[in-house]
Amino acid sequence: MSKRLSDKTLAALPSSVAVPCYDRAAVTPGIVHLGVGAFHRAHQAVYVDDCLAAGEREWGIVGASLQSASTHDALGPQDGLYTLATRGGDRETLRVVGSIGSVLVAPRSPSGLLDVLGDPRTRIVTLTITEKAYLRNAAGGLDTGHAAIVADIDTPENPRTAHGYLVEALARRRAAGIAPFTVLSCDNLPANGATLHRLLGEFAALRDPELAKHVAEISCPSSMVDRIVPATTDADRARISLELGVEDAWPVLTEPFSQWVIEDDFSSGRPGWEAFGVEMVRDVGPFEDMKLRLLNGAHSAIAYLGLLSGHETVAKSFGDPAIRSFVKGQWAEAAPTLPTASGLDPKRYVEALTTRFDNTALAHRTAQIANDGSQKLPQRIVATALDRMNAGAGADHLMMTVAAWMRACELRVSGLAAQHFTDPLDDALVRIAKRNLPAAEAVGAVFDLAGFAGASKWRPALEALAADNLAMLRTDGVAAALSQLDTGGQSA
Repeated sequence: MSKRLSDKTLAALPSSVAVPCYDRAAVTPGIVHLGVGAFHRAHQAVYVDDCLAAGEREWGIVGASLQSASTHDALGPQDGLYTLATRGGDRETLRVVGSIGSVLVAPRSPSGLLDVLGDPRTRIVTLTITEKAYLRNAAGGLDTGHAAIVADIDTPENPRTAHGYLVEALARRRAAGIAPFTVLSCDNLPANGATLHRLLGEFAALRDPELAKHVAEISCPSSMVDRIVPATTDADRARISLELGVEDAWPVLTEPFSQWVIEDDFSSGRPGWEAFGVEMVRDVGPFEDMKLRLLNGAHSAIAYLGLLSGHETVAKSFGDPAIRSFVKGQWAEAAPTLPTASGLDPKRYVEALTTRFDNTALAHRTAQIANDGSQKLPQRIVATALDRMNAGAGADHLMMTVAAWMRACELRVSGLAAQHFTDPLDDALVRIAKRNLPAAEAVGAVFDLAGFAGASKWRPALEALAADNLAMLRTDGVAAALSQLDTGGQSA
């Protein structure tokens, strides 16, 4: 297909494809997004596109990749345009999103990204950089010994990390008398705004105490995001391009469901997102807890148990009766840990999750979800288990998920493909797996490595539960282990 999706080819697209109804040339950039991957393009960029269509033309997005040039190389020839394919049941709808005006590749031109961040028109910086890019140490603070952090302190004009770019840009704006931008984290970690604010302050303090005081005054609202976005395949590209009649190098796929909850704390204005379904609240904590513990926690269980059972997608894994029953048991453990006076409706939320997980039209790969377990499980599973123990309740299902992650890590040495999924602690995890330790010793080594449960008094009890489950998985496999869990009188 010789023609590419672009501003010039928009008019020739089929009438069944929704296209931007506004003059993109009249849009000015007001948002810089760090980490312009598939999730951002299926979520935040869509909400901004709605605002642009409603006449709020000062909120165009400049996307920035902090590492890979792949998004830039795909969208550059397309004027930033891409197709959003929403799939539910046997129906797929296509929409071309126009809110991203340009995409920068930070390593190619650090000064170019700093210039955009320093532009007075930039009033919000959003982030989806994944948990590991926050560069935290085992205690949750900034990893001041990380090579990239050290380099950013030594050469602030040539940043490598999000911390480096944000703090240097804030310093330059301060020196030029330009108001600071609001920094809005959209990553899946608890109190993401407060966490990022603290890390930026710690980073700034390494440079200059006065700069740290300035950073302490900026707005960093927390937010909770929720939408399933599977990886785009070559078959998806071919199918969507055929329907468009022009080539789209990188469309994104998603589900009909979308949620965004944001603490309404913006120092220099914001789009009117609430008109398009965004929930603007005073405290996002209860919402993110429900999402982390019910959606993300279930996703981890589905991913690792699914991988161990040979299921490639969420729908196939959740369709396995043993795994489906297990997930319901994990939900039953997790739901009582949520705050009761927050207006949440866990029962209704779980019903919606069941429908979403059953969506066979969305090939959400278990291997994709399985990445970075050592960074995700503390928030999704271990924190929930600790709350259960503090309440005098059990955490058998929760610790089975931890055991399933460990077993999947072990089998990458001898069974699963070594790169089936990856983890920041891979080298050390492989070394532990190769020692063929008894279950209890292996669990202790991994808890030490990943910092699970920290110095909690409940750590020995959680380790014992995980070790029992790991032993069952090693000896009997998934189906038998889950059957023993359900019939052994353990709590649900």
